[in-house]
Amino acid sequence: MTRFGIEEEFLLVDRSTLVPLAMADGTRERLAPEGGGRILPEFLTSQFECVTDPLSSMTDAAAQLRNLRAALAAHAAPLDAVIAASGTPFNTTGRATISASPHYDRVSAQLGAIARGHEVNGLHVHVEVADAEERVRALNRLRGWLPVLLALTGNSPFAEGAATGFASWRSILIRRLPATWTPPWFHDLTDYEGQVDRLIALSAIPERSSLSWAARLSDRFPTVESRVCDAQLSIDDTLFAAALTRAIVVADDGPASAAPVEQIDAGLWVAARHGMAATITDPTTGETTDAWAATHRLLEVVRHALEQLGDAEFVTAHIDRLRREGTGAERQLRAHAHDGLRGLRRLHLAGSDTGEFTGDFAAEPATEPAAGSTEDSATRSAEEE
Repeated sequence: MTRFGIEEEFLLVDRSTLVPLAMADGTRERLAPEGGGRILPEFLTSQFECVTDPLSSMTDAAAQLRNLRAALAAHAAPLDAVIAASGTPFNTTGRATISASPHYDRVSAQLGAIARGHEVNGLHVHVEVADAEERVRALNRLRGWLPVLLALTGNSPFAEGAATGFASWRSILIRRLPATWTPPWFHDLTDYEGQVDRLIALSAIPERSSLSWAARLSDRFPTVESRVCDAQLSIDDTLFAAALTRAIVVADDGPASAAPVEQIDAGLWVAARHGMAATITDPTTGETTDAWAATHRLLEVVRHALEQLGDAEFVTAHIDRLRREGTGAERQLRAHAHDGLRGLRRLHLAGSDTGEFTGDFAAEPATEPAAGSTEDSATRSAEEE
């Protein structure tokens, strides 16, 4: 069974305003979740990164993700804070603090003023591929499907307290970085390494780990790493993205898209703007089609891989669920339209619990108990495990 790993990024935000909260040095390093996985510092002092162990099944992944999210929620509760499972925060002070480390110092020096506004959370999926040349071929397969993956997982519709009109505002912010969005098509491993080395020689990136392509080869592990997805609202959303990504990587009879970078980049922009209402390119035919049709074409291509991995039923059911309830961006917009910040807060709290999303905002109470009350404490305990 092909192993995979998941990296989820989250922001600690104020419970009332949903504005990111900076954490003191050493705070994140002290979090030690039970049941596997790690919680690590990220680029900003308001961010966490949750990293699973190498896993073989979505069942094991679900257990680790649940424990990691529950540990974050338990940390946030006494701070009167919430863990935001969104690609960008709803609002911000514009005074983000960068974590202290030699690596982040180099990145910050490289990015200048961009670094101060780089409040973005992604979902990264690593898929293990033992042979280095096969990793390059898998990367070539994955690149053509990046717009479809982004359309399905856009989850950052807000910035500075207002709707942006984009399903994935995170993707637009990331576009400002050097060596980002679509990777080139590579002939082989030598070609891949040569192109990355040239970017370093140009000082476009300080080191290999700063490469911001939406898919790349890991510099530390024998994996293909997808970085196109926003952080996801629920555990099921995350597992869906991981299962679909793994299937693309292992489906060695799937097409390797040699489409020009600018064509796939255009698809990523449209997917970031319109989500599942986007018109994108089907990498198997080169023709434009709607995102839902491209999704079903992707399912046809990876069906055998999904069945071998035991993920076919889950992936199919989740696509049906996305049709009914919407992507993360659509759910966030609906929650905010229904009940403002309280609606968004409940959505994020639900993501720290079971990861399940009901889609029924009408069932939510009209008011919330005061913070610190008995009712509020009981609600938090039930919501945040």
